[in-house]
Amino acid sequence: MVRLYTKDVNVGYGERLVVKGLNVEIPERRITAIIGSNGCGKSTLLKAMTRIISHQSGSIILDGKSIMKENTKELAKRMAILPQAPESVSGLTAGELVSYGRYPYQKGFGRLSGADVEAIDRALSVTGTAAFKHQPVDALSGGQRQRVWIAMALAQETEMIFLDEPTTYLDMAHQLEILELLYRLKEEQQRTIVMVLHDINQAARFADYILALKDGQIVKAGRAEEVIRHEVLRDVFDIDAEIGRDPRTHKPMCITYHLIKGDESHEKATPDLAAFTCSSV
Repeated sequence: MVRLYTKDVNVGYGERLVVKGLNVEIPERRITAIIGSNGCGKSTLLKAMTRIISHQSGSIILDGKSIMKENTKELAKRMAILPQAPESVSGLTAGELVSYGRYPYQKGFGRLSGADVEAIDRALSVTGTAAFKHQPVDALSGGQRQRVWIAMALAQETEMIFLDEPTTYLDMAHQLEILELLYRLKEEQQRTIVMVLHDINQAARFADYILALKDGQIVKAGRAEEVIRHEVLRDVFDIDAEIGRDPRTHKPMCITYHLIKGDESHEKATPDLAAFTCSSV
């Protein structure tokens, strides 16, 4: 059963359409990664599916009902979103930030109930941030802060979590730490994870399902073996990619690539200048 899908959805800003007639199905209890070049509509699609922004036409359906007709608090009990650049939380401790995830369940003056405190402590424990509960968020490292933000999303106790480039600005070790955490949430708690990623090798390694977008439309959707292919990456990113296999995971892996964007001189460039790892795509 597919709980969340879009039908002929158009999303844009003013008169400019960014997502065009898109039909997407989000697999339940799986990790879906959205990849594509800058400006292709990845973040716009994510924001539309979580009702952060409105769509101009078409439908976004959750559990058989348009998300536009859902009560805000009820919708927040079913989906949580971690934006690309979370708002400043100066002066808040990690525990206070995570408590914001309990907003959909609070009544009256918003005091935390026993159930709220249990959910907060559980989220801190799962993300390995319990030791930071009383520490200022500003004093934490980038990776620690990101885990605290994920803990806030977990405190909402939603079955779906949406993340917009959760590894941005993190070093390689912290990127891996975050992605392994999300993978555990999917495996151990059966969460549905939808995230925008720039690193296609990370998408291939951790995602069960990949959506490759270009100009607001889907070029290819499916498993890593179906999407991380020479012809697909050529169409989506305008690159000539060499695809191999990750020796540890056996997933497809972009080893190197050359730019081919309408300029034959790119193909003649020296390897030192034209070849890069695909993590920079």
